[in-house]
Amino acid sequence: MIIAQQKPIQEIAEMVKDCRKVLVVGCAGCVTVCLSGGEKETEILASELRIMRQLQENPLETVTFVCTRQCDPEYIAMLDNLVEDVDAVISLACGVGVQYIAERYPSKWVLPAQNTNFIGGSIEHGVWEERCGMCGNCILHLTGGICPIIRCSKSILNGPCGGSQYGKCEVSKDTPCAWQLIYDRMQSLGKLDKLLELQPPKDWSTSRDGGPRKAVREDVIIG
Repeated sequence: MIIAQQKPIQEIAEMVKDCRKVLVVGCAGCVTVCLSGGEKETEILASELRIMRQLQENPLETVTFVCTRQCDPEYIAMLDNLVEDVDAVISLACGVGVQYIAERYPSKWVLPAQNTNFIGGSIEHGVWEERCGMCGNCILHLTGGICPIIRCSKSILNGPCGGSQYGKCEVSKDTPCAWQLIYDRMQSLGKLDKLLELQPPKDWSTSRDGGPRKAVREDVIIG
């Protein structure tokens, strides 16, 4: 799940200070789950912007809409009629959604209302934690389902450093040592011998380099 955090209202207000009418678009996907860009947050943001402008005696008209997802063109097509007479579109999606809307409506100013932070999951209500580094070459089968790229503060791939103590990372006493977690997990599975196997250097060519990555499913392409 993509985790995003809404920008400060003052920053968003500054973006639209010269606008008279804006479309605020939420997303029912990841940002709804992490409580930053769903229907509730969309309406609150629109209301906050209107109130701020009323206090400045510079009224702002807002239109709101929540897409099922902003990362699929067929869902943002529902905005076609709504964008016609607005000065700007404020997207509450991740950076992907912002870019998709901007591509579909090249004549419209599209603004990000969120900071896209990381890919992660919920560990308790209202708390999300990064778990995947999007390296494009998953090695979780070698590390007991624990990602050393993200969960090790140094992204070490061949065992622990010398700084961890009592199962905690030297970076912070609140951060578990990823390699201690990996060792404990592999031990519980009876697979410690796997950690002794020599592994070739990780293929980083699938990670973030050489332009935007693309995934293609030949079996679902039509035509």
